[in-house]
Amino acid sequence: MTSTDLYLPRGTTSSAAYALDIGPKRAGWTYSGLRIVELSPGRSHTFITGDSEWIVLPLEGGCTVRIEESEFQLLGRDSVFAGASDFAYAPRDARVQIASGAGGRFALAGAKCERRLPARYGPAPEVPVERRGSGTCARQVRNFASADAFDCDRLIAVEVLTPGGNWSSYPPHKHDEHRPGEECVLEEIYYFEIEGPNGLGYQRVFPSRAGGADVLAEVRSGDAVLVPDGWHGPSIAQPGHAMYYLNVMAGPGGTREWRIRFHPDHTETTGGYR
Repeated sequence: MTSTDLYLPRGTTSSAAYALDIGPKRAGWTYSGLRIVELSPGRSHTFITGDSEWIVLPLEGGCTVRIEESEFQLLGRDSVFAGASDFAYAPRDARVQIASGAGGRFALAGAKCERRLPARYGPAPEVPVERRGSGTCARQVRNFASADAFDCDRLIAVEVLTPGGNWSSYPPHKHDEHRPGEECVLEEIYYFEIEGPNGLGYQRVFPSRAGGADVLAEVRSGDAVLVPDGWHGPSIAQPGHAMYYLNVMAGPGGTREWRIRFHPDHTETTGGYR
């Protein structure tokens, strides 16, 4: 894929129902998907999950989520910079309705899957929040649907909040080969929001193989970057403007796990992952 296939500016993937609509067909892969639905006050949106599992995650505002016979009240949040949010899990082969009295924006993080798990509610206080890195590589990771925090069939999703001027997703790492116990194959979407007017950031993806993914993108709120393969990182926040990104991942492995390899020219002692 070329950089123009992998860097998706705000509005370039919109559809009649969604402000952002990235499915496996659009991404050119098999599993991972992300949608953003924007609801005016008093409006609702209904969709069928089909062959995928989905998490409804408030980005701004709250909503009621009805999944077949289950109903969940999501308190949501004022913005992605305000803290972790509660969320709802919708299984494959289900009808879902999202309704919001005050209106808001809601992410639908999804993955094609095989097992049909029960619909569930994820409370915000139970979201594991991790302080990762140090110095100018310090950031906050909200592991609301990481592999070890919330049960899904294939979907893995986390949020990262990077203070202005800091680097995250660093050292560069990859997950595009099957190496048992060391690395697993995961397709990944980065969805960005930048705090404050005119804020921006930068995202790097570079090849791990001949002809592999190669992107250096200036990102703004509403933009997305696809990572089908390759080393990715750093994600760089403009000074004075915190950077948020939502990572959505899924892959073909028989075990749902997040295993990565760091770039050999970098070390884990640079204020990065550990």
